[in-house]
Amino acid sequence: MSQKKHPIPPEILQCEVTAKSRLFTVEALHLQFSNGEQRQYERIRGGGRGAVMIVPITANNELLLVREYCAGTHNYQLGFPKGLIDPGETPIEAGNRELKEEVGFGAKQFCDLKTLSLAPSYFNARMHILVAKELYPEQLEGDEPEPLVTVRWPLEQWQTLLSQSDFTEARSVAALLLLQQYLAAEV
Repeated sequence: MSQKKHPIPPEILQCEVTAKSRLFTVEALHLQFSNGEQRQYERIRGGGRGAVMIVPITANNELLLVREYCAGTHNYQLGFPKGLIDPGETPIEAGNRELKEEVGFGAKQFCDLKTLSLAPSYFNARMHILVAKELYPEQLEGDEPEPLVTVRWPLEQWQTLLSQSDFTEARSVAALLLLQQYLAAEV
C-alpha cells in the first residue's frame, strides 16, 4: 500500500523559548509550509535522551506492574515500569536498570517491541517499549520519593487489566496490546 507523503517539512523561520521550568522548555515556532502558508506552533522541547517502558514477564507467566503516584492526574496509576535513558545508556541498559530500581528484578532477555512518539504535535519525545524475560532478583536504589507497589498480573488475564480503573496510561495500554501482537507471532 503506497501512501502519499509531503515532500519536505516546513521551514522554521524563527524559534523562541516562551516558557521554561525545571522540567520543560516551551518553544514557539514560526513556520513556512511548502505552499507559502505561515503558521505559529508551540512545542515542548524534548531532552533528546528518550525513555523506556518495560513489560516484564516472570517465569510463572505473570506481568510485573507498578502502582505509583502521578502528579498530572493527582492519583495513583497502575502501569509498567518506565524511566528516562541516562546519557551513554542504550535503551536495553536503561530498561534493565529501571527494572532493578522499580520492581527488584533484572532480565537476561529483552525484545524491542516498538518505539512510540508521545504527542508528536506538541512534544519531541520517544519511548522504547521493551519486553523483558528470564528475570532474576536484583535491586538497585531508584529515585522515587516513596516505594513503588509492585503488582503481579497473570498474563492469561491481560484483558481484565484493560478494565482496571487505575490502568489508564496510554503508553501502558499500548505496551500491553503490542505485547499481545508479539506473543501471537511467537507461537
